[in-house]
Amino acid sequence: MLRYWLDKTWVQYTLLCTTTLLGIYYFGWVFNFGYQFEWSVLYTQNETYKLNLGAEMLRGLVTTVNISLISSALALGLGTMLGLARLSAFRPLRISASVVVEFFRNTPLLVQLFFWYFAFPNVLPEAARQWVFEQNFEFWCAVSALGVYTGSFMAEVIRAGLQSIPKGLLEAAYSSGLSYFQVLTRIILPLAFRTIIPPLGSEFLNNMKNSSLAMVIGVAELTWHSQQVQSLTFRGFEATTAATVLYLSLSLIISFIMNGVNGKLRLDTMQGRSVSVMFINALLAPLAALRNLLYRPVRSALNARRAGRRAGGLAPRVSAWRAAAVRARSMLVLSLKGAYLALLAGLLYTAVRGLMGFEWSVIADNISALLIWHFPNGSENEIFMGLGGLASSLLMALIAISVSFFIGLAVGLGRCARNRIFRLPCLVYIEIIRGNPLIIVIFWIYFFLPVVFGAYFDVFWSATIALTVFTGAYLAEIVRAGVQNIPAGQVEAAYFTGLSYFQTMRRIVLPQALKQMIPAIVGQFIAIFKDTSLAFVIGVLELTFVAQGLDNRLMVYPFEIWTTVAVLYFVCCYAMSVYAARLERRLSPEKVNLVM
Repeated sequence: MLRYWLDKTWVQYTLLCTTTLLGIYYFGWVFNFGYQFEWSVLYTQNETYKLNLGAEMLRGLVTTVNISLISSALALGLGTMLGLARLSAFRPLRISASVVVEFFRNTPLLVQLFFWYFAFPNVLPEAARQWVFEQNFEFWCAVSALGVYTGSFMAEVIRAGLQSIPKGLLEAAYSSGLSYFQVLTRIILPLAFRTIIPPLGSEFLNNMKNSSLAMVIGVAELTWHSQQVQSLTFRGFEATTAATVLYLSLSLIISFIMNGVNGKLRLDTMQGRSVSVMFINALLAPLAALRNLLYRPVRSALNARRAGRRAGGLAPRVSAWRAAAVRARSMLVLSLKGAYLALLAGLLYTAVRGLMGFEWSVIADNISALLIWHFPNGSENEIFMGLGGLASSLLMALIAISVSFFIGLAVGLGRCARNRIFRLPCLVYIEIIRGNPLIIVIFWIYFFLPVVFGAYFDVFWSATIALTVFTGAYLAEIVRAGVQNIPAGQVEAAYFTGLSYFQTMRRIVLPQALKQMIPAIVGQFIAIFKDTSLAFVIGVLELTFVAQGLDNRLMVYPFEIWTTVAVLYFVCCYAMSVYAARLERRLSPEKVNLVM
């Protein structure tokens, strides 16, 4: 009887609305936060500082958008070059591109920011260092770090898109007489970008959220301004809520634009009716008109001239010029390869010379602190008796990974449910968490969870809970994709044989879906291990926080400290990446790599 009524749509919406209203009533009028809300701090001028703090947060939003746009353009260009280089038949280029991609993908963005901000200026000459510091160094440091970091992920997305193109298409293009550049620009890249728009949209979205880390090097972006409002007015709830709403708005705008681009590039015509596609069409209308006015007549005239030459036959002089052009191009390619080898040799020489100039004694004296901090000499009152450094990061990641897997499994199945009582709350949880940067989630857990539960949480557990909640939302989407990838006929056949929903999921759907989800789940576990570095912002004694403390104490050895930290993170993350790649090859043995 109960199931009969719960299957009705109006009953589901009634229960959801009633629960929502009861929650609003309880937390709005019954529950005592011990906190007096003053939303006016966001839209009135502060009498003490003579500033409109809401307007300041909007200025931070503009800075966030600028960082995101510039770094996204840099990442797309760099990712395209690295993705093509990883498929090159020229082995030195392919190997060096792979090294760059793997290193930057397997190192936390926060560590890269600190490296470029604290360590890199020390290798520059004094005049160059002063010039760099005069050019809004913090902003461009954040843009460069974000561009390189996101570009390394885009390189893998673009490489996967290129490899998804049938090899026979590439061979047919070459056999028709097209050059490598023509094949690349007219066939390969247009088809590849058509298929990789959705994952590229995810990278653009992640890049926007990652721009929140620019606050740690003093860039006055949105998160930085929200923390300023909190420190100046002690109105952290209002400031963090405003930042959350603005980040969610940006995420929705980016998703809307990328959906429009994806719909426009799709071959089916039904997508052209969506609002996002119509918006993109309206946005591109002036460019299309300009193209029709200027470009097409010129192209038509050139095509007519080429057709006339073909009809009249090629003159001997033209044939000679073309033969000379082919020889010149071959010599140019050969000279470029030589120049690249010379450049690579110079970079290797510089790297080896830099390593020889390291103060290895500094690394030897502090490696134990970076690995374990002061364990086992910590006080019994401290979390895990004062465990810190890399061991604390690994422990935090292990706890978050173990718990978030079950959260993601439950929420992912709820997201796939037909009943809106389960699906809509799971959807809201996923979208709110995934639409905000992790650093905002950490602030929410650290500052406001004790208010709700009336209990103090150690910074270690606050960061671990935030990582768990954040990872659970991403794992839920992985679970949803894996479950929906199972043919619906199998589920219907299971129900027909008399199996219940839970029996069908446990015995038929999940065993097959988990096999497909394992590579993505391992990749998410690597991401959460790197994200443990963000616990730095609330003072957890993890690896990045310990490195910052050592850098502040030693003062003159930032290059040694941050290089060591980057290597430690890289070793751990790369080991997991290799394991994930082996799993993917084992689960997808039919894949064949494409060599450009």
